[in-house]
Amino acid sequence: MKTALFVAWRNQAELHQGWGPVGRLEHENGVYRFFYTHGAGTLRGFRPFSELPDLNEVYESDELFPLFANRLLGKRRPEYDRHLRWGGFPADSSPDPILILGVTEGRKATDSVEVFPCPTLDLEGCYFNKFFVHGIRWMSAASVNRIDSLQPDERLYLMRDLQNPYDHNAVALRTDTDRAMLGYVPRYLAAEVIELCGKCDLNFIELFVAQVNRDAPLQQRLLVRMHACWPEGFQPCSGEAFQPIPAIVTTPCH
Repeated sequence: MKTALFVAWRNQAELHQGWGPVGRLEHENGVYRFFYTHGAGTLRGFRPFSELPDLNEVYESDELFPLFANRLLGKRRPEYDRHLRWGGFPADSSPDPILILGVTEGRKATDSVEVFPCPTLDLEGCYFNKFFVHGIRWMSAASVNRIDSLQPDERLYLMRDLQNPYDHNAVALRTDTDRAMLGYVPRYLAAEVIELCGKCDLNFIELFVAQVNRDAPLQQRLLVRMHACWPEGFQPCSGEAFQPIPAIVTTPCH
């Protein structure tokens, strides 16, 4: 079975605008593969990663490339089990490192890289995704307190933030009764979530609290799951920036 993630990069000089996919990481039959996508050639300021220097190369390895392995918490670390729990994995499990990266997004405070999975079809042919809510650090103390009071399976709602000066696709999440704003859909999902809102019956777009990690950093505080229809012709992660630079054939992440 193939598992795959896209790799995104953010230009720190253009913190709110200079962001996009630059590569794809795959794992199949024990082999890890990485190649650059066309976003790497068009995103201003991006330079190939030092250990993966050729934009036209397909890199393969029996071990996860250090660029990504260094984004995983070591199993010997005392907080490892807690780290798995924050991502919704059983503490005694040994999930594929790519699956862990797909939930935690592989973000580090020391660089501008993050990884993310393409949305998938569930067993009923519908859209399913699970993600940490972004932007909590920009929310008020009241919003953080409201997050800590959420309960598993509590319903949440989407809300376009049309006046957001940093991202015209920004989609916020709010509660029901008190309409408290909690944070944002990750940037890598926002445009396609907007597309779903335009093509699906809104009654069939559902977001629920998966879990609240009250002992976690804010970027891993609120894990949610999203279900929606899968419209005819809907192809997430299919734009030019996501297409491989090397002349290879890829299959969708789902």
